[in-house]
Amino acid sequence: MKVLITGAAGFIGMFVAERLLARGDTVVGIDNLNDYYDVSLKAARLARLTPNPAFRYVKLDLADREGMAALFNQERPDAVINLAAQAGVRYSLKNPLAYADSNLIGFVNVLEGCRHNGVQHLLYASSSSVYGGNKKVPFAEDDNVDHPVSLYAATKKANELMAYSYSHLYGIAATGLRFFTVYGPWGRPDMAYFSFTQNILAGKPIDVFNHGKMQRDFTYIDDIAEGVLRILDKAPTATNNAPPQTVFNIGNHDPVELMEFIGTLEQALGKQATYNFLPMQDGDVPITYAETSRLRAAVGFSPSTPLAVGIGRFVAWYRDYYR
Repeated sequence: MKVLITGAAGFIGMFVAERLLARGDTVVGIDNLNDYYDVSLKAARLARLTPNPAFRYVKLDLADREGMAALFNQERPDAVINLAAQAGVRYSLKNPLAYADSNLIGFVNVLEGCRHNGVQHLLYASSSSVYGGNKKVPFAEDDNVDHPVSLYAATKKANELMAYSYSHLYGIAATGLRFFTVYGPWGRPDMAYFSFTQNILAGKPIDVFNHGKMQRDFTYIDDIAEGVLRILDKAPTATNNAPPQTVFNIGNHDPVELMEFIGTLEQALGKQATYNFLPMQDGDVPITYAETSRLRAAVGFSPSTPLAVGIGRFVAWYRDYYR
């Protein structure tokens, strides 16, 4: 297949592209290389992909309507994996317009590209954030997700609605991927585990929100990439007058207490953290917990990498990359 990956210089984008290239697919990767976090890290990820002759990189912003239309028309991809988005719950409180540009306008441009160019399957990144403050756990795909507690979450819910409408109107096979707290080597510096590592090694205190009384369903990057590829090969079909679209949770199905997580990180680093306990931040939720039976039934797989294993691999990468 020829697969278009948006956000190819991103954390998940790089790992998915590597997997696709390894199995013989052609990959066209786009990314605008914005400065939301360290651009040199994005460049280093790209440098792992560009030597492969089956990979082509295009610097492009999803919000560039004409540029996106021209790219789709030129490349005619068989499938699209939309991973580009303005990420982060907390940043959405500071710069909401970035989320409108990338996550809403940009996603419409992706949908229009799929509509007019015969794309066989669109996968797009949603988020566990769509579950908002839901009290019922684990979170299942059929749960109500009408009460987002951050603009970021609202844009991801909007993506699911937009994909549904295009699937209904134009028959586009579309699958939303609700990722749960992805971590691992080459990860995003704005994520807590990354900044915790930086501060612990530098002897600086770490900010622990809600006084540590939080749980997260930490999901290792290799499990995410494996899930994405398996789902890519299983495009949904129309059934019982329902359009060819669906959503899947991709999570570890094993929420971990924040203080336990920090303890695992301290053990891997061989160094104790100094804690700065703070109240819950606006837009945050106390727990994320993925129900993954739908994923397992569809593709015979669900994430299962133990936290200690994943954190150990991240720390080894971090020490090597930043040495």
